Amino acid sequence: MDYLVELREKGAKAKQAARQLAVLSTTVKNRALLQMADALEKRRDDILEANAVDIERGRQKKLSGALIDRLMLTEVRIRAMAEGLRQLADLADPIGQTLGGALRPNGLDIRQIRVPLGVVGMIYEARPNVTVDAAGLCLKSGNAVILRGGSEAITSNTIIARIIAYAAEQAGAPENSIQLIETTDRQAVNEMLRLNEYLDVIIPRGGAGLIRTVVENATVPVIETGNGVCHTFVDATADLAMASDIAFNAKVSRPGVCNSMETLLVHEAVASDFLPGMLERYAVAGVELRGCPETMKYYSAVKPATEEDWATEYHDLILSVRVVANLDAALEHIFRYGTRHSEAIVTSDLANANRFQREVDAACVYVNASTRFSDGFEFGFGAEIGISTQKLHARGPMGLNEMTSTKYLINGAGQTR
Repeated sequence: MDYLVELREKGAKAKQAARQLAVLSTTVKNRALLQMADALEKRRDDILEANAVDIERGRQKKLSGALIDRLMLTEVRIRAMAEGLRQLADLADPIGQTLGGALRPNGLDIRQIRVPLGVVGMIYEARPNVTVDAAGLCLKSGNAVILRGGSEAITSNTIIARIIAYAAEQAGAPENSIQLIETTDRQAVNEMLRLNEYLDVIIPRGGAGLIRTVVENATVPVIETGNGVCHTFVDATADLAMASDIAFNAKVSRPGVCNSMETLLVHEAVASDFLPGMLERYAVAGVELRGCPETMKYYSAVKPATEEDWATEYHDLILSVRVVANLDAALEHIFRYGTRHSEAIVTSDLANANRFQREVDAACVYVNASTRFSDGFEFGFGAEIGISTQKLHARGPMGLNEMTSTKYLINGAGQTR
């Protein structure tokens, strides 16, 4: 099993790199990030050529349009990847930050500071930009990273990883700070999940199937970046023009990403005014509509929604629509089917807005804004390594601070116990 040998070798190298990264100066880390960004733009044509190979392979495999969109790189997207790295360079270095402390009555001076996690294993699917986001965040936060992307993007990921790893090393980062598992053998993932000797944490980023596989099989600790069955609730007092724009953006702008809306909930008091035009707008944009019996009254092309639809993350131009009696019913629906990722209400009622944000159990809860903003770049984090939907360690977009742990520094003067 050559890939097992490869994994263990990369793990050992990453562990050594992590030791050096933990004490690497902010100046060197920032220089590495900036040179990584420059290298991406300089090698743009090579990256696009490699990506075209993946796109063609994906089309031959008849991947959905949404998956092709997630896989595709353009000049604009490459510039955005580079800009994310430059933003990271501008952000404060979290390593060594003091979080708290106290001088104890016995004279012990106790201080809590941020430290790197160590070696991060990143497992993700068909989004080459994750290669850059994960590598940049890990480097700035002092972590070594071993990347394992999906087979659909292997050509793109390989060239991107080589470009940024070389640029980082030329800038003074330790060798092997950024490594990519280049085998597409799925068994390599199972082996990676058990590399406790080398990996400090595994972060999966992808669909529900990938995340479930990682959570159920890993012996390495996992930070779960959950799937997104996201909702938008149009309340009785909503500005309907605003609601239309928010709901359209949340579904149509990039349906293949985790912060895309999958279910639209509409208060029955505004359904007759809102839904006919909204459903028509979706249909013109190519969205397949599935709805409750009440929704079906307002547009002939709506197919009946099944129980499975309410719980499905489509990653496609498909939308479930439900008319609900009130805010209580909307909250109950989200409680039952939501995945604690991102939820939104459109309302002019301050009490309802406050109640929605207070009672919805999700990483990101919006009032009068699209769920599509659940993104590290949009939150000012420079990039993100994923959207954590769990409650231990980190929740929401995982930026620099979320890629750290802590340790206590205790200074004494001969105290004994």
